[in-house]
Amino acid sequence: MAGLEGAQSSAASSSEAVSGSKVRISARDMAQIAVFAALLAALGLPGAITVGFSGVPITLQTLGVILAGAILGARKGTAAVVVFIALTLIGLPLLSGGRTGLTALAGPSAGYLIGWIPAAFVIGLLTARILPKYPIALGLAINALGAIVIIYIFGTIGLLLRTDIGVWGAISTNFAFIPGDLVKVVIGAVVAKSVHRAYPGLIRS
Repeated sequence: MAGLEGAQSSAASSSEAVSGSKVRISARDMAQIAVFAALLAALGLPGAITVGFSGVPITLQTLGVILAGAILGARKGTAAVVVFIALTLIGLPLLSGGRTGLTALAGPSAGYLIGWIPAAFVIGLLTARILPKYPIALGLAINALGAIVIIYIFGTIGLLLRTDIGVWGAISTNFAFIPGDLVKVVIGAVVAKSVHRAYPGLIRS
């Protein structure tokens, strides 16, 4: 009986330890999500530059999307972007230029904003597969796939739905964003490599 009671006590202790570990991990995850949602908001503070005739602004916030996916992974990175967008949808003017999510979704940049979510997910999903080494060339390719290809596809569809500029006009609108987005892709890869080297295990399989 004493042995059985000891085994039960040991099992209970182990269960509590696992439970406590889950709580701690969950709390850490939530903190990381909150930090990157705040980073997205901070990157909107410098404002936006509107180029061309489409009315779609150039902002730094795409860099936040890249970093969320590349550093936190698919699950937490996407959650950070979703939390940020949810805050803008309830009326907080956190998008560049002091816009809210409702304003953005009603305008020509609607597709770009929606595209942030799958972009962060894809970047996070593929980044997990190149860890722990994080080859910089693969990191660049992954970031470009998410931040340029995926966001531009969603953005182009949004332009076609929200404006009357036509297919070529919607596609050519993206050309003005490419130089800046390439810089963001490089910055995102360099930062992600440094972070994963210093803090391995941020992205769990």
